[in-house]
Amino acid sequence: MTDRFSNLLYWNPFAEQLFGRSGKSPSRETKVLSLGIMEKDHPLAVELSKHVLKGGVWEGTFDVRRGDGTIVYVRAQAVPLRHPSGSVTGIVITAREALRSNEREKDRFGLLERIGERLAGSLYVEETLKRVAEMLVPQFADHCFIELMEGDRLVRRVSQHVQGWTPPPGTWKPVGAEIRYPPAHYASTAMSRQETILVEDFATSNYPSPSESGAKLCGEVGMTSAIVAPLCVRGETLGQMYLGLSNLTDRRSPHYDAFDRDFVGAIATRVALAIDNALLFEEERHTAESFQKHLLPRALPQLDGLDIAVRYYPAAPLASHGQGIQTQVGGDWYDVIPLSAGRVGIVIGDVEGRGAKAAAIMGQLRAALRAFAQDDKSPADILARLDEWTRIIATPEKDDSGADVSIPPIVTCQYLVYDAWSRQLSFANAGHAPPLLLVDGKCVELEIEEVGQPLGVRAKGLHADLVYKEETRTLPPGAALLLYTDGLIDRRPGRDGRMPSDAETLAVLREKLARVADAEVERVAEAATVAVPGEIDDDMAILVVRSTQTDLDVEERTFPAQPIMVGEARRMASEAFSSWNVPEERAELACLLVSEVVTNVVLHAATASVPRRELVVEGPPLPFEESWDVPGFEDEVVSDKEFTLRLRRGEESVWVEVFDQDLRLPRIRSAGENDEGGRGLYLVDQLARRWGSRPTREGKAVWFEIPTRSR
Repeated sequence: MTDRFSNLLYWNPFAEQLFGRSGKSPSRETKVLSLGIMEKDHPLAVELSKHVLKGGVWEGTFDVRRGDGTIVYVRAQAVPLRHPSGSVTGIVITAREALRSNEREKDRFGLLERIGERLAGSLYVEETLKRVAEMLVPQFADHCFIELMEGDRLVRRVSQHVQGWTPPPGTWKPVGAEIRYPPAHYASTAMSRQETILVEDFATSNYPSPSESGAKLCGEVGMTSAIVAPLCVRGETLGQMYLGLSNLTDRRSPHYDAFDRDFVGAIATRVALAIDNALLFEEERHTAESFQKHLLPRALPQLDGLDIAVRYYPAAPLASHGQGIQTQVGGDWYDVIPLSAGRVGIVIGDVEGRGAKAAAIMGQLRAALRAFAQDDKSPADILARLDEWTRIIATPEKDDSGADVSIPPIVTCQYLVYDAWSRQLSFANAGHAPPLLLVDGKCVELEIEEVGQPLGVRAKGLHADLVYKEETRTLPPGAALLLYTDGLIDRRPGRDGRMPSDAETLAVLREKLARVADAEVERVAEAATVAVPGEIDDDMAILVVRSTQTDLDVEERTFPAQPIMVGEARRMASEAFSSWNVPEERAELACLLVSEVVTNVVLHAATASVPRRELVVEGPPLPFEESWDVPGFEDEVVSDKEFTLRLRRGEESVWVEVFDQDLRLPRIRSAGENDEGGRGLYLVDQLARRWGSRPTREGKAVWFEIPTRSR
């Protein structure tokens, strides 16, 4: 018992023996600290006194040097000594000798529990290893090495040491280096036997060293003891964990013992499980990311009059709804599809859900849309066909009665077709968020009058043509469009647990994009990526396109569908190619193919049916033979048919389009040796880089592309 000033008032006989003060009675001048509490524990004893005198209770351990010089480990509990009035007048201390192993056991189990808690939330190998090393050093070890097998090689993945010390270069192997232990080394024994090996005292042991410089450093730091535990799981050895003590720290015991060996073995078991889980997760993540990478476009095409930037970011792993840790792969996608005559199809889409199934559906839809787009039909027609395809790929399921209850996936998608020469943007929307238009320093949503239903949710009996509507806008020079999936604005709750609304995050996004409205597309994409704070809750895709400031070269003229006009069309093409500085060889080739296509149009125009016009002649009916002499009759019949030749110049190609009113699409014929015709389209197919035809509202268009540089 002490007073408020830590002066001893009383001790019992057991306390005399415990502190080695037998036969001595306490005096008012004897302080508690004078009972042999070692100097390093004096600050702890002072804190004890302050805490208890305020009415608290304290329990802890001290190293005590007895009167005979021996050291004892003392476990003490202190409580306030109170006056009948309730005031604290002193301290009552209950003390006993504590076995070091018992107290150490409590410490070790606490450490093991904390390690288990830290490992439970670890998904990545490097993070797992780093967490383990940081908890073991310096509390349990001065040095920690973790080495994992990579094929037949043992590679060091962690090298952790007490704070303020690192091994000099050229001594102990660094992280990433291959480790080779001699056969008689204790680490090799641990691996071969799959058993935790203890080296209690290096002073009494002799083992070969992996290197001479490493052995020299061990002597310099005073390595005293080590434990090596193999990391084994499911019958496979993943690697090993090496813990060592040295003279770099001042510990009560500089040596490990059998209890420590068992403790490290228990840690190694947990670490091996965590590493195995992390390796499996990383393998699954790598597979998912590779899957996603190959489903998305590997490279974007170079397009005239359009700058493009894209971003794709998977969401962080998420455990939810009893499905375990979900991988990062998702169903968001983007695409840029070159179409006829320099036009381009632009796609952004999102399959509901997450995981391999969503990515597989996304891959099928992207491939189908690319195929549908080659028909050069309107965006509304493309979405209508894609909606039908979404229903076809639905996983077949049957109910108890055998009826089909397949549920199509829900997909939002926006498909746009942009013509850089006319700056015309045609699009249709299937339940997707409208693009953001960046122009004149502002960021606004692109106005969409008709937003159709997502793909796969159209009601039965309602034709797709009634759901998806085509709209057309003219994109201003230099304007940019940002297309995105909802992962850009959907964020996980912050630390305060508040979930921001889509309207709030969209407002933040628009505000920050307005600041970079006139910047390059790469900068716009990067700004959009970091505009909304917080961790993304879903994968996200971003596609930014910007129209050029300058107009692209184009020539267009309409001719009567007469044989004599073939030469005129060729002359027009020759003059245009000359003014555009197209190389002579390429210009001649393009003019040759212009002649072939125009000739084909003129020849077929003679056999094509033309809507009959009613000829009204004033006066009485004329005899049949005189009716051919009516002024304007021949012009009325002949001039009904015409074709339009459109020429476009790009950075590396020229495009030729020929429009007519014939609805029949051309096909390549197999001409015989003596046939006079049938070789025109064959020449186009062999000499042009690409060619094709597409229906138009008035008839059809035949087009081809000729590169202006080397083929």
